[in-house]
Amino acid sequence: MRAYLAFTRKEFYESARTYKLVIMAAVFLLLGVMNPATAKLTPLLLSEFMPEGITITLGAPTALDSWAQFYKNVPQMGLIVLVILYSGMISNEFSHGTLINMLTKGLSRSTVIISKFTMAVITWSASYALCFIVTYVYTAYFWSGEGIHHIIFAALCVWIFGIVLLSVMIFSGVLFKNSYGCLLFTGGFVMLLLLINIIPKVQEYNPIALTSNNMALLTGDLSISDFTLPIIISAIVIVGMVGLAIPIFNKKQL
Repeated sequence: MRAYLAFTRKEFYESARTYKLVIMAAVFLLLGVMNPATAKLTPLLLSEFMPEGITITLGAPTALDSWAQFYKNVPQMGLIVLVILYSGMISNEFSHGTLINMLTKGLSRSTVIISKFTMAVITWSASYALCFIVTYVYTAYFWSGEGIHHIIFAALCVWIFGIVLLSVMIFSGVLFKNSYGCLLFTGGFVMLLLLINIIPKVQEYNPIALTSNNMALLTGDLSISDFTLPIIISAIVIVGMVGLAIPIFNKKQL
């Protein structure tokens, strides 16, 4: 446990030293401000810059419009930033050879994997929570939240999918030993989920539902129980990816 805590602290220090923590906080803070601002200003900007003679009638923005921006921007921008920044968390150890001394002094390879995964999950969780809180506060300030269901649970779904991507990056980083392979594998994993989502019978199991059906949850068209299977599959993927990464890493030569 002492080695785990010490190496996890080292990972946070390294992440701070390379400005990854600052970038994550800045990006997600910006997204948190952008979500309600975009919903509030879009109708005004459209009416201001539309050519003369063309009229577009838009309803007044609501809290749902703000949350629609949240569930558009975080999966499309926030998760991409997360993947890019942390795609090298394993492969950098191979290229720089920084683990050799620590491993020869008795540090367990499983501790390396678990510590890196812990650091990435905590960073993602804190950044995502910052974005959610800022969006929630500004949305509550501008609009009433009447008629919106399961706000917290809908947000947790995206958070879980972010952890799924981190587990995939841990596994692919060990497998390919370079950040490019990690990015391609993670991108391929997401593309696979999108492709199999075309099959109606698979949709109820697909983890991609955690980032694509959130608005239906907020409007009440879907219930919490509709997300039970995607969450279970996501948990299996997380445990499986991290669990497989450890024995593979044990056999890798640094």
